[in-house]
This record gives sequence, C-alpha cells and structure tokens, in this order.
Amino acid sequence: MKSYNTVYTGGQGEIVEKKSHFIANVFPVTSEEEAFQRLEETRKKHWDARHNCWAYVLGGNPPTERMSDDGEPAGTAGKPILEVIRGKGLTDVLVVVTRYFGGTLLGTGGLVRAYTAAALAGIGDSKIITRIYGVKLHMIIEYGDWGKIQYCLGKRNLSPEECSYTDKVELELLVSEDEVEELRKEVMEGTNGQAVIETVEECWFEKR
Repeated sequence: MKSYNTVYTGGQGEIVEKKSHFIANVFPVTSEEEAFQRLEETRKKHWDARHNCWAYVLGGNPPTERMSDDGEPAGTAGKPILEVIRGKGLTDVLVVVTRYFGGTLLGTGGLVRAYTAAALAGIGDSKIITRIYGVKLHMIIEYGDWGKIQYCLGKRNLSPEECSYTDKVELELLVSEDEVEELRKEVMEGTNGQAVIETVEECWFEKR
C-alpha cells in the first residue's frame, strides 16, 4: 500500500535547559517556497532570539531534505531536528526551533539533546496523520442488497464519504489502490452483478 505520514496541524513545544529557552514550531508544508515562508514568519515573530534553527522533509523516493544550524556549532541543531523528523517517519513537514540564550554554554552534547527534545515536544503537540494513495468510487446499490454491502464495507473498516437514499442507495467511498479490485469483485458478487461502480478519481486521502 502506497502511504506516508505527515502533519495535519502543527504544534508547539518548549523546553528550558540551563535558562536557555528552546521553542519548537511545527508546520505542514508542501513545497520549499512554503517552508521558507513559514520560516521567515517564525523569524519575524522571534526577531529577538539568537537562533532559529530548522529542518524540513518534502515528498519521497527520495525525499527533499534541508536543515540549518543558524549560527549554532555545526551539527548541533539542524541535524538533530532532521533526525527527529526522520525518526517519526514524517514528510511534508518543517520544524523550526527558536533559542533564547540563557547565558550558559551547553556544549555540543547539550545542544544536540536540547534541540532533539524541543523538536520531539513540538511534534508531540502536532496532529499526525497517514495519507493513503487510492481511488474515490461512486456506487449505486439496490436497497435489497444494501445490508450485504454494509457488512462487506464494515469488515474492511470502510465507511462512505457520502451516502444518499432515493430509489436506490448511492455512496462515495475512498479505497486504497491495493484493495480496489477485490472490493469491486465482492460487491458485484454480493449484488448479483447489479451494482454500478465507477471510479471518480485517483487521490491521496487520510486514513481513518
């Protein structure tokens, strides 16, 4: 099954390490332009901060990845943030960690731990979803067959996006690409070939 995990709504996390404040902001993004726009907005919001370190991952096979230490020692900020994104298996996401310096140097190990913890807190405050590649189907079912089709959909954990009841039952359904043909076969067998099944479009949709 073709799928990926991403951020539906971004969150914010904050940690304090030896009086330095690390504030992580997480954004869903779909392009580099959008990522840099969100980054610039964050910089303007935290204009008085010493560092705004960041990383993003876009797309897949292979993904586009970029990161920045923004003045911190090399490898102590952008890379830990990127490793958190990778570790969570996320794409189409930007994480910016803003640091307000507290007057005490943390050392490379301390910085890595702090930026990692802040990124984890920000992602932990975000809503993560799985998107699946598949199709939207439009079905027309006779009332007499509707109970069997409801059972068929239920055992596959599928529920209609839309459903209308007139002289027949009409519904729209999102189905992953690897189960479309088997579902078609089962529905047609369950209705003695009387169901109408049309593909509306191919699309990515949220797993429910």
